[in-house]
Amino acid sequence: METHYTKIYTCNFILVQLITTKLEDIGIVPIIKDEFNTGLSAVLVTDYNRLLDIYVHNDELEKAIPVVESIKAEMEVQAKNN
Repeated sequence: METHYTKIYTCNFILVQLITTKLEDIGIVPIIKDEFNTGLSAVLVTDYNRLLDIYVHNDELEKAIPVVESIKAEMEVQAKNN
């Protein structure tokens, strides 16, 4: 089966929310894939550390990658400062 989406990052719920917001700011609506929960459910406090995959359409890949790279760079700077 051919897919038109590419996984751009795997991270926890909080980072997914940050990346999703940044992507939506530039007109990209990502798909979030959660292998653990396949249906709709509320997010529990214990779920924040579970890893989720972020996918974007292949046509938007070129615009999406710099967003993720920027966030990763910010996290590295914060980690060094702490």
